[in-house]
Amino acid sequence: MLRKKLILATHNLHKQKEMNSILSPLGILIVGLDEFSHIGDIEETGTTLLENAYIKAKTVYKLTGLPSMADDTGLEVDSLDGAPGVYSARYAGKNPTYQENCDKLLLKLKGYPKEKRVATFKTVIAFVDGEREHHAEGVVKGVIVDKYRGVDGFGYDPIFQPESQSQTYAEMDTEEKNRISHRFKALDKIKEFLVPYFKRKGENIDLK
Repeated sequence: MLRKKLILATHNLHKQKEMNSILSPLGILIVGLDEFSHIGDIEETGTTLLENAYIKAKTVYKLTGLPSMADDTGLEVDSLDGAPGVYSARYAGKNPTYQENCDKLLLKLKGYPKEKRVATFKTVIAFVDGEREHHAEGVVKGVIVDKYRGVDGFGYDPIFQPESQSQTYAEMDTEEKNRISHRFKALDKIKEFLVPYFKRKGENIDLK
């Protein structure tokens, strides 16, 4: 199968792997910025996930001239007035590790009962090709557990337990997580755009 290539505006290998596992059945290959040495980190100056996703996608399209996608993901905790939200990736400061971000959040919620640990994971994905712009959002509600659980995944996965699930994201295998995650839900919606998009370009793909 000839793969249709989309540039993903990130250096995050975890995101690339996760998106490829979801979109590969459509014959779509996600290529990250690690293959474009002239593109460094893109400053996220937006105040919403949607703004940041479009900032990144538009920047990469301008620099490559290729169809580009970007995602921005935020974890919103109700009792913290939606924090860390748009600052989720840098919650613990500039260039923090995943553990530093998780540690800060666990400390903020120390002693909070389960009903005060309700959170929402959101992913917004934006697509840009110079002629068209499109975006989709995926949302999963859940709770922040009180300690690390599981070793898979990345980011806040070890401390986020989706609603109606007994495991955190990090306790699930990749296939299981990809069936329910916020990123999967956003990608599932944007697939509805990508199928006719490639068809117009004369590249048929099957929606599964």
